[in-house]
Amino acid sequence: MSRIFNFSAGPATLPQPVLEAVAAEMLDFGGQGMGIMEMSHRDKPFMQVAAEAEADLRTLMNIPANYKVLFLQGGATGHFSFIPMNLLAGKTRADYILTGDWGKKAAKAAKDFCSVNIAATSEETKFTTIPDRAGWRLNPDAAYVHITPNETIHGVEFLDTPDVGNVPLVGDFSSTILSRPVDVSKYGLIYAGAQKNIGPAGLTIVIVREDLIGKVLPGLPPIFNYAEQAANDSMLNTPPTFAWYMAGKVFKHLLAGGGLEAMAAVNQRKAEKLYGYIDREAFYTNPVDKACRSWMNIPFTLADAEQDAAFLQGAKAAGLAGLKGHRAVGGMRASIYNAMPEAGVDALLDYMKEFVRTRG
Repeated sequence: MSRIFNFSAGPATLPQPVLEAVAAEMLDFGGQGMGIMEMSHRDKPFMQVAAEAEADLRTLMNIPANYKVLFLQGGATGHFSFIPMNLLAGKTRADYILTGDWGKKAAKAAKDFCSVNIAATSEETKFTTIPDRAGWRLNPDAAYVHITPNETIHGVEFLDTPDVGNVPLVGDFSSTILSRPVDVSKYGLIYAGAQKNIGPAGLTIVIVREDLIGKVLPGLPPIFNYAEQAANDSMLNTPPTFAWYMAGKVFKHLLAGGGLEAMAAVNQRKAEKLYGYIDREAFYTNPVDKACRSWMNIPFTLADAEQDAAFLQGAKAAGLAGLKGHRAVGGMRASIYNAMPEAGVDALLDYMKEFVRTRG
């Protein structure tokens, strides 16, 4: 078997050492005579897996003690609605900063539950910039301010955490979680789908300050209630046990590799290599302002869009998959999450150079 380099935006590539460890335990986890997928979430071996995963994530992200860590379902898209259900706490307004399509989707979902104020948007630049903080029209009476720290589709990323005063800041970290250190204390809530930097699809991580939960919309089912989930250790119903187990394996892999500081150094180096070549070679273009380019998702276009199909076909033949850009923007997109080795970026660069030599 020969593994390819998978640049998909998600579900995305996973660390090979983790996959090998999981494969070794697939039929027999911990001498139990069955795999983790077959085991009750109430059995002691899985309960230990779950507890270690939370502890390791707390260590990785330096999560303060007054934050709950939840291992839930619904994807980030489901939590677009769960967040206002849980965080409005009697208020009727929320602020949203739009830097891409995922922020737009989050704001649209929230409109079913409250008045949404689009406090700033970069749609006029086709989401290639982040609106200047001085121009944000924030409402001091808002229940929260929502941002998308990294927009997967457009390749735009907040390189710093914006100051929004005393209003809780909420961040959809799906595409950037664990790629670098983040000061969790600056956020009221962080949420992320697991299928990019954490593990398989089906798991959603929610990190929420405990004083913000428990004051939900009337009639909210307990399964959507963050306080209820916290009180039940994220096991109000059967959780996505395999995805939780895989996430725990990834957390241990990151800790063994030096934690998020070490991961940040590698990720920055990978991104600088790819952006550097794109900026030097006229055949390729990245449209995003250099002040807010994503480390994780790098879109680029060819000088001749008629050659897109040939580029993708050649890339596939070279063992480079998942490079087609999102339909909203076209072109190409290389997602270089934590598990993408530097050798994968080097292989992509070699192919891009060869394509220019033969077809450019």
